[in-house]
Amino acid sequence: MRPFSDERPAADPNRRGSAFPASHELATGPVKSPPVTVDGFVQEFLSELNYGQGVKLSQSTINDQYLALARTVRSYLMAAWLETGHRRRKNPTKMVAYLSAEYLLGRQLGNALLSTNLISIAEQAMHECGIDIAELRAQEIEPGLGNGGLGRLAACFVDSLATMDVPTIGYGIRYEYGIFRQSFEDGRQVEQPDPWLRLGSPWEFPHPERAVTVGFGGQTEESADEEGRNRCRWTPERQVRGVPYHYMVPGYRNGVVNTLRLWSAEAHEGFDLQVFNSGDYARATQAQTVAENISKVLYPDDSTPQGKELRLQQQYFFVACSLHDFIENTLPGDFDLQNLPKRIIFQLNDTHPVIAVPELMRLLVDEKGFDWDEAWAITQQCFAYTCHTLLPEALEVWPVELLGRLLPRHLEIIYRINDDFLAQVREAFPGDEWRVRRMSIIAEHPQRSVRMAFLATVAAVKVNGVAALHSQLLRDNVLPDFAELWPEKFTNVTNGITPRRFVRLANRRLSGLVTEALGTEEWVTDLDLLRGLEPLADDAAFREQFRQVKAANKNRLALVLEGRDGLVLEQDHLIDVMVKRLHEYKRQSLKLLHVVSLYEGVRSGRLPIERVTPRTVLFGAKAAPGYHLAKETIALINHVAAVVNEDPIMQGRLKVLFPANYNVNLAEKIIPAADLSEQISLAGKEASGTGNMKFALNGALTIGTDDGANVEIRQLVGDDNFFLFGLSEPEVEALRKEGYVPSSYYEQDPVLRATLDLIGSGHFTNGSRHSAAAVVDNLLHHDPFMALADFQAYLAAQDRVDEAYADQDAWSRMAILNVARCGFFSSDRSMRDYLDKIWHA
Repeated sequence: MRPFSDERPAADPNRRGSAFPASHELATGPVKSPPVTVDGFVQEFLSELNYGQGVKLSQSTINDQYLALARTVRSYLMAAWLETGHRRRKNPTKMVAYLSAEYLLGRQLGNALLSTNLISIAEQAMHECGIDIAELRAQEIEPGLGNGGLGRLAACFVDSLATMDVPTIGYGIRYEYGIFRQSFEDGRQVEQPDPWLRLGSPWEFPHPERAVTVGFGGQTEESADEEGRNRCRWTPERQVRGVPYHYMVPGYRNGVVNTLRLWSAEAHEGFDLQVFNSGDYARATQAQTVAENISKVLYPDDSTPQGKELRLQQQYFFVACSLHDFIENTLPGDFDLQNLPKRIIFQLNDTHPVIAVPELMRLLVDEKGFDWDEAWAITQQCFAYTCHTLLPEALEVWPVELLGRLLPRHLEIIYRINDDFLAQVREAFPGDEWRVRRMSIIAEHPQRSVRMAFLATVAAVKVNGVAALHSQLLRDNVLPDFAELWPEKFTNVTNGITPRRFVRLANRRLSGLVTEALGTEEWVTDLDLLRGLEPLADDAAFREQFRQVKAANKNRLALVLEGRDGLVLEQDHLIDVMVKRLHEYKRQSLKLLHVVSLYEGVRSGRLPIERVTPRTVLFGAKAAPGYHLAKETIALINHVAAVVNEDPIMQGRLKVLFPANYNVNLAEKIIPAADLSEQISLAGKEASGTGNMKFALNGALTIGTDDGANVEIRQLVGDDNFFLFGLSEPEVEALRKEGYVPSSYYEQDPVLRATLDLIGSGHFTNGSRHSAAAVVDNLLHHDPFMALADFQAYLAAQDRVDEAYADQDAWSRMAILNVARCGFFSSDRSMRDYLDKIWHA
């Protein structure tokens, strides 16, 4: 090994701070490209270590080394970032602004290495320095900026837009503590702060000089302008500052780097020195505390009035900052805002950013002097709305009292939009006042409220669902009156996932096998090429290689779980995985009933132990802090796991694992190791799902209902390669109308009865019937998502899983066909659909 000095020559201290001619906006010379040699990378790394961290290699900590490596890699992205921005400003075209409350990014180092094609060089360079690069990767703390599928989808989408060289800026919030860090105490979820910024983040760039002032509360006053037109002025009661932090979003090896701009809240005047000197230290920083609460955590518990108010503050804060930033800082100063729709489309990622609609109207009418009709014509061309749910409770509704108190001018604008809209409805459907009441943006019962999904639909140029079934149900069940009024406004764009992170980066072994088999790596940006694997499903040698990849991924997961959680994964088991947000409609309870039915069957003698396929059921989920039943379900899963895993009768046959704090990094280890993907929501309740796509593309087979994107997965991979069960959406609705009685299924099915009785007896909860009562009683007497109705069909489907898994060669063939036929689910394809159907950018 050649020694390297960690002492570097001093950098040139001369700096220029004056304005530069346009020809010198960027450093001279070509955009920085990856070093040709490992030696070159080592020297740059040591320079960062010496002069970025201020330490020698021999004295550096793992965190020093991680930060130096991250900055070394970052420098190659920065050069492309500057060049991308320069090129876009020189030749401006229509941009996409993605407004999302969440961005579940995952660790950045691996993705940056992949995008810059530096993985091999960096690994060799760290080896030369005597450093294990795996330790440096493990040092990175995942940004806590999202909760589940919504945030991960946003991250996949901005990745694809950069890879496709689409001018894009993502806008969101820089949460100081994110969602929360989950741990378990006596099996119960405990929420702890997630201080993901505590060791520094080398991937963000603060720009306090571009801070935006945002107002809340106060009052409005009407007056006439110089031309005698009626104008309104909003005087906020208090103000906060939004400070932007920039993240680079690299395309895949194409020299393009887009921007993600996240806003952090600060007090407009944060510290009162006079009050402090008087001895009232708490009051001296009160304004600072109140302001900073806005960007403290993702989704504060809204079960209290204070929580609801904070959520609305968060939503307005980030969209107000974002719209101001684009109009005042991104557009040239002489831009004619009449042409705004030609330069931007704001994509509303669910209802969280919908308050942007009245905010744009306020900016155009109150601050830029547009007439109302002119402003509304512009606004209606600048927004598109993606609905991510079919659950009524997930379609945000804000009390008029709260909106009027927090954002009085915006409430006035919403009233005016609603008045004009209802006039359209009356013109289209004369005499149908019941329809008018149904469609009003303002709901009258149970309290006077603003329906944000309705506001988004009225304002948006397009409204889309995220899977074929979801989009149909969105038109038929959720917004049927709007679809009848504006059928051309509704469309579908099925979700997708980025193959860069979730195949190429997360599953390097499978990626290598695919590249070798196809003879090209172009599949990473053209997932349709996976179709070339289909003939190889009948090749015995390829099936054996495929099984070896899966075995190696199971071994990797076993090492991760043992080191991270102290859990032992049985690598010769069928790895049966259910990882997703904990919610009743996703039916983790149904999966738990299956586990207990196996355990009860063996204990009672109903099920011979040799008939139980060796299986490890792996859960991963967080429950919202205020969602009591979800948290009780987590506790029950952990209690069942503790008993099943310790009972000698099940040794070698059944195991249940529930690692805490499921996140993107853990997903990247679990998904490639999975054999079976659990996608078992009640038909008609899951909008799309993206976990189902990730598992299928990594060679897991799906057991699922005809719900969300499961429908399209099954159609593509074929019925023979998918384990379908359960009620269809029309059957669900029919059963609901005739009167669903869950206890009748309990009474008629002896297996279900024995399963629930064992749980209810306290067998898994140290004899306490009370501990499991919330889950059992809900299933027996409410069961809004019909787990008991689908129980028998689910067990029959699991029997088919066992039968198929017994023939490993046939199972491998099925898994290969899933990989080969799921190229449709690339987020690149999703972005092409958005571009063609909605954005026209």
